[in-house]
Amino acid sequence: MASATDPCSFSSFSKCVTKHLNLTYHVDFDSHVIKAKVALTVEVLVDNFTSLTLDTKDLKISKVTANGQAAKFALGPKHSFKGTPLEITLPFDLSRGQHVIVEVTYETAPSASALQWLTPEQTAGKKHPYLFSQCQATHCRSMVPCQDTPAMKHTYYAQVSVPKELVAVMSAVRDGQEPDPQDSSRVIYRFRQPVPMPSYLIAIVVGALESREIGPRSRVWSEKEFVDKAAFEFSETETMLKTAEDLAGPYVWGQYDILVLPPSFPYGGMENPCLTFATPTLLAGDRSLSNVIAHEISHSWTGNLVTNKTWEHFWLNEGHTVYLERMIGRSMESEQFRQFKAMGGWKDLQESVNTFGANNPLTNLVPNMNEVDPDDAFSSVPYEKGFSLLYHLEELMGGPEVFMGFVKSYIQMFAYSSVTTEEWKKYLFTYFKNKVDILNKVDWNAWMHTPGMPPVKPQYDTTMADACIALCKRWVKTKEGDLGNFSEVDVKTLSTHQLIEFLSLLLQEEPLPLSHVKRMQEVYQLNAFNNAEIRFRWLRLCVKSKWEDAVPMALKMATEQGRMKFTRPLFKEVYNFDKYREEAVRVFIAHRAAMHPVTSNLVAKDLKVDTGKST
Repeated sequence: MASATDPCSFSSFSKCVTKHLNLTYHVDFDSHVIKAKVALTVEVLVDNFTSLTLDTKDLKISKVTANGQAAKFALGPKHSFKGTPLEITLPFDLSRGQHVIVEVTYETAPSASALQWLTPEQTAGKKHPYLFSQCQATHCRSMVPCQDTPAMKHTYYAQVSVPKELVAVMSAVRDGQEPDPQDSSRVIYRFRQPVPMPSYLIAIVVGALESREIGPRSRVWSEKEFVDKAAFEFSETETMLKTAEDLAGPYVWGQYDILVLPPSFPYGGMENPCLTFATPTLLAGDRSLSNVIAHEISHSWTGNLVTNKTWEHFWLNEGHTVYLERMIGRSMESEQFRQFKAMGGWKDLQESVNTFGANNPLTNLVPNMNEVDPDDAFSSVPYEKGFSLLYHLEELMGGPEVFMGFVKSYIQMFAYSSVTTEEWKKYLFTYFKNKVDILNKVDWNAWMHTPGMPPVKPQYDTTMADACIALCKRWVKTKEGDLGNFSEVDVKTLSTHQLIEFLSLLLQEEPLPLSHVKRMQEVYQLNAFNNAEIRFRWLRLCVKSKWEDAVPMALKMATEQGRMKFTRPLFKEVYNFDKYREEAVRVFIAHRAAMHPVTSNLVAKDLKVDTGKST
């Protein structure tokens, strides 16, 4: 079933494959563009090869050459989210097995969807501008003309010219720096990525960055205001890496650094090779949010080493990564902790299914992505429905050790390549060849191609959740006259993870009466918590109960950071509070220009605001 097309890409990878990219970047903060040249080393797969198509989005192309000779090029019609195909006609024809170096000279657009340009005011230091990229899923084409499909893997080399007071880092190994011979006020940073990887993992950051060593192969990077806090928060990185290696095999990427981004970064983390991107909302001061780092570390095997061939198979990246992340949690904490996190994940899945609707085909484990923007399809479904399937198979096949044996073998089998669900399933049946009768009883169609919740609900060990469930039930059942029975003692023994779970459970219930949330604040002082996961749920709970005092706090949290997991539901919650619907829209429009393009686009859809750039 290894089809040679990707519904999210114009490039046809049945005719040729990119083996290496050589990037030359000149980052221009004045005009918010990157002036660039990319040389693609392309291997030809067919005879009489005379033309190829690359993905681009909003790029200004000025010149194309093939092996140094001028090549004709034309841009096709623009597609709403896929961008524009770049058709290149070679000045010669090639046969199967030959290589050609195609060089494109171009400039990115100020509105490039992969890039966010921050003004000095939007940074922690307030003195220097900042640039970061986020290419997953299909945004690399807005900063590099390429075969922008995860089916394709290539190495890359880059040289990046930036103002000399700034530092550049990329998803690659640092390869030195030198003054820019063309401009004494600039410096060139060099990078090499010797491990083949898909285009969506190309990443760049330019800013007033500092770093601290946090382990033998790890540094943490951020603006100086965050760097020591980050070094403390991520001090367990090496332990986590070693634990992952014990489970999944050797770490092949050399360096594992973490970069803490400014608050507008739209995701919790992004598994860029050699340099995980992390949201500053993780810096809670209590190290409770290390599961994000465990997740990104796990991607070094599932996602980066073995990659989904197209975005329909995204669950192969995310389901296995959540499985591995929770196995790391099991090794570092306990099996009960893994069970507790799995229960929380089931609730996140339920919330995604409720949001999309139980009959929405985007809740299929393997959705049809034809004419679907991967950004619109993003949810916890591939993560948690994927995990649920793997956990169900673990139970059927003989427990965590047995199933982890399969996952490790799958990683070895498909390392450095891209896979479809069909290939994964075939390997599962090969690996467990003595248990095929059990595997045949699995309702594969219900799991893979049917919307809604999974066909089987696992029975998780509730030991760690019982205290959260009991406290949630007390609040739901208590009458107004009995609110005096609650006291701060109720939450004293709960861990951060359990407090998050308690609030998540309440969010699944009908809204509490206003008297209840006011009493909860009195006894638990939840407004004082800085942990983003707690604060986010608490403010949603207050707004659901129509506590007007919480509205400005919810809108403040929605705008002072831009992690979509927090920003979108907070805006939606205020929008659903009729009295403040217009206020939600007003605050969004006021802050829209400072938001990441992906975030502002999706919040605009949530709040039914025109998604055009003008407001």
